[in-house]
Amino acid sequence: MLLVLLLVLIMKPPPAGEGDPPVGAPAIESTTTTTTTTTTTTTTTTTTEPPYDGWVDPESAGEPWGDTVEGLLTFRGNPTRTFYGEGPVPTDPEIQWRFPDQAMCSNSSVGGESVNWCGSGWTGQPAIFERDGQTWVTLGAYSRKVHFLDADTGERLLDDFPTGDIIKGSVTIDPDGFPLLYTGSRDNFYRVVAFDGDSPRELWALAATDVSPTRWNNDWDGAGLIIDDHLFIGGENSQFHIVKLNRGYGADGMVTVDPELVFNTPGWDDELLAAVGGNVSIESSVAISGNVVYFANSGGLIQGWDITGLQSGVEPTRVFRFWAGDDTDATIVIDGEGMLYAGIEYERGNARSQEVGQIIKLDPSDPDDPQVWGVAQRPRLDSGIWATPGLYEDLLIVPTDSGDVLGLDTATGEERWRVELFGPTWASPVIVDGIWIQGDCNGFLHAFDISDTRAEPVPLWEIELGGCIESTPALWRGQIVVGTRAGYVYAVG
Repeated sequence: MLLVLLLVLIMKPPPAGEGDPPVGAPAIESTTTTTTTTTTTTTTTTTTEPPYDGWVDPESAGEPWGDTVEGLLTFRGNPTRTFYGEGPVPTDPEIQWRFPDQAMCSNSSVGGESVNWCGSGWTGQPAIFERDGQTWVTLGAYSRKVHFLDADTGERLLDDFPTGDIIKGSVTIDPDGFPLLYTGSRDNFYRVVAFDGDSPRELWALAATDVSPTRWNNDWDGAGLIIDDHLFIGGENSQFHIVKLNRGYGADGMVTVDPELVFNTPGWDDELLAAVGGNVSIESSVAISGNVVYFANSGGLIQGWDITGLQSGVEPTRVFRFWAGDDTDATIVIDGEGMLYAGIEYERGNARSQEVGQIIKLDPSDPDDPQVWGVAQRPRLDSGIWATPGLYEDLLIVPTDSGDVLGLDTATGEERWRVELFGPTWASPVIVDGIWIQGDCNGFLHAFDISDTRAEPVPLWEIELGGCIESTPALWRGQIVVGTRAGYVYAVG
């Protein structure tokens, strides 16, 4: 009896426990079960892209100029000249204010003859930016003055800053938060102006005659770029300049600069002079992508200068040269792949202009054969392109002197559409949220839907301002500010 009891105890399965099969599960041949518990630990690694090691990240094309100062701070907004402002775009626009009470007009010499100029013209884009909870509008005009306005009311925030002649180009606001404005004038000077006091004050001026040799004249039409405490600017003295600004603040808390001209070079060479003569002024605004600064001149020379070692005292060197044949006053536009887009006038009627075309795409990574495509736009002599082209996705928008505006495929140069406006259309296109804004020379500001880049633009609205709109409009958070040749600046929203 004892033996039977022992056999029963030995053969009885143990109680079900952790890791054992449940009671009623199929019999397991082995009487020993080994359970292994595996714990899996998931580690998430966040990869942070290091900051771009260079002057201007090519991928910043289309983006705002940093995040220190919110706004549209220079002509076409950023170093690649591809930022158009911030929406929303007005849907049913009305004039919010007009500045000033009487038309802004003054005389300026053209070919030795005094001519009356009114309002603002090419390029003349206002700068709009946020400062101390307020939105500022600043612009130079044919009033011979820089104006500082409240974007909400159009009233002056500061006294006007006078210069000795008209201001044709666009002003630049310091992107690093220093209360500084940079502007040229036809009076021989490119200035640094402080606006942190009760009145604007000149801190420094670069004269067109401070360098040599020079050619053509002493105007300053281009909008400067400020990067890493350096100012990059071309002049109609035909020279390209780099200035170390040495910005700071004094003991009284007011902004200071102690500029030093660290580099300048003629924008021409002997080959260009032999081809076109002495009109080789730089009217375009410089553009920068990667470590190369690009600019064009009235002789049609498009060039790039490597500034990699500038901070270390290494002089820039020219790494790109392309002769377009004719006056190139429009600013070079650079996409995220580093491709260059240029609009060219047709004044000389030479063989090179006819060979290259008036709208071109260049690949500077292939300096020996950089032209990707060229489009002819020369219905007559003294035609071509004055406006800086606009990029939107795979579309290039190019206003022409004849009034037509072309929509081109960026890859091939193929014309997708053409819109006829009242010319000349010298104002550069503004493109935000798939909407293209364009001024014409009959005094109308237009808006088109181009969200489908392959379709004909859809007209959305137009508003009459009066006077040819040569200046490029500025769009910022629901408001458009633009000047006209009738003498006034308008805010539309």
